[in-house]
This record gives sequence, structure tokens and C-alpha cells, in this order.
Amino acid sequence: MRIDPPLYAKGHNGQLHFDGEFVTITREGFVARSTFGKSEKRIHIGQVSAVQLKGSGFTLGYIEFTIAGGLERGSRAARQSTDNSKNENAVVFMKGGEAFTAIRDAVDKAIAEQHQAPAQAAPAAAPADMATQLRQLGELHAAGVLTDAEFTAAKSRLLG
Repeated sequence: MRIDPPLYAKGHNGQLHFDGEFVTITREGFVARSTFGKSEKRIHIGQVSAVQLKGSGFTLGYIEFTIAGGLERGSRAARQSTDNSKNENAVVFMKGGEAFTAIRDAVDKAIAEQHQAPAQAAPAAAPADMATQLRQLGELHAAGVLTDAEFTAAKSRLLG
């Protein structure tokens, strides 16, 4: 699922892009560079197991991506925003929460699509009709593959 143009949100400590396949966190600007240096992290949607969004209000808001096999650490609510300002899988924001909400919703949808059950397998071919099965048994018996007893038992099973 490609999103064109990609979704974009600008946060306090980085910028976030989502194109339907990759979540890209770019670190540009003074605050981002002072914490992470100028960098870019691309995360394939198949590696994202969850996304958490906390809207801004009295404290900073954030969006955080949980990576399969990654180590999460819990923190008290008041500290989560400041803790996430140093988390390489999170972007902290003061305003513009709508753009982050749109990205969260799109990532949630993409995660759900990744985990959908594979399409049902095609139904098995119908067994050959009784005449064909009897002919095959006869050929196996004539070729010596089946003994007289095996042939008789198999024929009895087919005929009911």
C-alpha cells in the first residue's frame, strides 16, 4: 500500500514521513541535532509491531513506534514525553497533533494489513470418478504393484 504523496509531520525533535511501506524519522534542526545528530532512520512497516500516540496538552505529545524484538521501557506519564525526546523511535511534538494522528491511523491500518490471514487456498481437486479409480486399481494390480488381497480390499472400499 503506497501513499502518494507520503504523510508528513514536523515535531520538536524530528520530522516523520510515512509512505505506506516505510516510516522515516529524520533529525534536522537544532534540537534534533543536539540530541541525535543529523540522521535518518527508516523502519519497514513489517518491523513495526505497535504505534503509540499521546496528544500534546499541558505536556509535549509524542508518537512512538515499537519495533519487533525491541526493548521497551515504561515510564511514568509525566516523564514519557521527555523520555521520548531521546528515543530514536519516537518524535515529540508541541502542536500539529492532527498530522501525527493521521500517520498513526495509516500505520495502524498498514500493520493490520500485514497481519491479515493469507487468502484461502484453492479447494482440492475433486477425486477422480469411480470408474477412473477402478481402472487405476486394475492397472496397479495387473502391473503387480497390488496383490490380489490388496486389490480386492481397495475395490471393496471404493464400491462401498
